[in-house]
Order: sequence, then C-alpha cells, then structure tokens
Amino acid sequence: MSIGEHTQKDICEIECVEAEKVKDLRPRIEEANGVAPLFKALADDTRSKIIYALSLTEELCVCDVAAVIGISVATASHHLRLLRNLGLAKYRKVGKMVYYSLDDDHVRMLIHAGVEHANESKS
Repeated sequence: MSIGEHTQKDICEIECVEAEKVKDLRPRIEEANGVAPLFKALADDTRSKIIYALSLTEELCVCDVAAVIGISVATASHHLRLLRNLGLAKYRKVGKMVYYSLDDDHVRMLIHAGVEHANESKS
C-alpha cells in the first residue's frame, strides 16, 4: 500500500459539515486556550516524574526531588522553577531549605490519570 493510499483511508471522501454540532462547539473551543503549556510541561519526562513525586506526598525539598528523580539539584531546581512559573507548583522557604508542592489538585488528578493510562497500555 502506498503512502497516498493509506492517507486516503483516514479522511472523509466527501465534505459534509454537521452545522448544529459546529454551531454548538465553536464558541466552546476558546475554553481550550492556555491548555497547551500544561501539556508541554507534562511532555518532559523529568517534569512528569517531578509532578508525580509531588503528587504522592505533601511536599519535597529541592534536594529530595533531585534524589528521588535521580538528577542533579541544579536540574531539579531548573524544572521546579519552570513548574512554578507555569502555576503548577508552589514553594515555601524555611531557613535555607526550599520546599515544593503541587499548586493545584487538577494537576494531581491529571498526572495520576496519565500514569494509570500508561500502566494500562503496558498490560
């Protein structure tokens, strides 16, 4: 089967728009604006692991994050700062220690759903 033949099987052979569906959905599409940065953050394995680790406990210091993930403190700090800037994580400083936690339960639910899906795919 050539590439052209395969491509033709996964598109409509005629153009037909269901006007009511389009009319109902079009205004709602704008609700998805701003979602891509969340998934971009999750698309990095290191950040996904950090988010997952933070979802399993109340908070972790930067050094603990680095040790759990198996990365340098500098790398952990870089990723945690990015997650904080995206509004996915928050931190608090206690003396010389910095503790991070997830900033939103939606992120916790999303990473757990992703892990569950990945584990189902392995089975």
